Amino acid sequence: MTDLAVIGAGPAGLAAALAAAARGVRVAIVDSATEAGGQFYRQPASGLRSRRPQALHHQWRTWERLRDGLAGSGARFAVQFLTEHHVWSVERDSDGFTVHALLGPEQRESVAVRADAVLLATGGYERVLPFPGWTLPGVVTAGGAQAMLKGGLVVPGRTAVVAGTGPLLLPVATGLAAAGVEVAALVEAAGPKDLVRHGRALVGKLPEGAGYAARLLRHRVRLLSRHTVVRAHGDDRLTGVTVAALDTRGRVRPGTERYLPCDTLAVGHGMLPHTDLAETLGCRLDGLTVAVDDEQRTDVPGVWAAGESTGIGGAALALAEGHIAGRSIAARLRGSEPDPAQWASAAKARTRLRKSAAALDAAYPPPAHWSDQVTDDTLVCRCEEVTAGAVREAVDELGAGDVRTVKLLTRAGMGWCQGRVCGPAVAGLAGCELTPSRRPFARPVPLGVLARQHDMATEKGTS
Repeated sequence: MTDLAVIGAGPAGLAAALAAAARGVRVAIVDSATEAGGQFYRQPASGLRSRRPQALHHQWRTWERLRDGLAGSGARFAVQFLTEHHVWSVERDSDGFTVHALLGPEQRESVAVRADAVLLATGGYERVLPFPGWTLPGVVTAGGAQAMLKGGLVVPGRTAVVAGTGPLLLPVATGLAAAGVEVAALVEAAGPKDLVRHGRALVGKLPEGAGYAARLLRHRVRLLSRHTVVRAHGDDRLTGVTVAALDTRGRVRPGTERYLPCDTLAVGHGMLPHTDLAETLGCRLDGLTVAVDDEQRTDVPGVWAAGESTGIGGAALALAEGHIAGRSIAARLRGSEPDPAQWASAAKARTRLRKSAAALDAAYPPPAHWSDQVTDDTLVCRCEEVTAGAVREAVDELGAGDVRTVKLLTRAGMGWCQGRVCGPAVAGLAGCELTPSRRPFARPVPLGVLARQHDMATEKGTS
């Protein structure tokens, strides 16, 4: 039994754990990776013996402070770091919370972590929008390319196109170029005017953006703004992509298509929050994000949330939210009323960074008419091999009016990922608003694990 279970070892989870532990809270950090850091501070495997991992990272000094704080916690305060623990469910009862996690790479055994309180720092995942050829080998998500580079010190190919929309494309393109990949183009759906409209809220981002722009110039990466990928080409693997210019309404401008040869396409259209665990606990959502108060508390007593699950905003915002949550948790578990003055600077940063995040979200929307380029034979749900044509038929001919009905009629979203990958695409093709899909488990669970859980519950109930 511990005081606080922190689910997620990214910036938000680490900041919260250290803030709470420094005030006497016993903390268990539960994370699926083998090292702390999350996606933003993803570390290469120790066996790779990386000499300069800082070359692949932004805000390295901040990471060093977090890492050193975690490493020194054993001597000063109680932080237990549980690696390769894949959380699939969190249960609440009269005595607190039980975090259920599958162990190791095989994920066939489940363990339980008991805690008085829970912090959800579960991060986010990439929005995937299909287009003809997107299932070819050589097409990866932007975050996937970044994870390969940071975690495996490998590149996905020799010649790459980085495409989609959003600020993640910049570090991916510059990171690949610095690693020796020829980046043929950075294809960004947004245009300069989209950023200018939100210039006041993005003033603090100008130095960072200028740094990325300088690196793009240094590596001679061509920027194609207000462009999009309309097709990926190849038989057994990717050989090139066709890109085209977009008009002000987000439609492809006929006659602007051009072919770019490449063996890698890293594509992404922003991020979405991970809210599965919050939903199963009954936490209120605000649209697609977990709703929290000024202390980062959800409306479920004993449950806090911080980082991307409360709104996509980047590492700096996650650190501020995590610090506030950790201090609030420490006070609440002691039975005292928290003093917001103790985290005033973090709260000020949170307000500023949330405004910047909202501006970035508004400046980098997916192309409004992206689905116009999706042909009927394009796979949308890879798990169940459901095509765009099947989704359109469910809507136009069978009367489906929401994502759930489309799922029942086509099986889109019933596969291994449970709609996490194809959900936004199905919603867009169906003309429906993307809404959270409440799932009983946050990840696939072997039937044997569920059977053992049932047997244990039955024995407990009869004893």
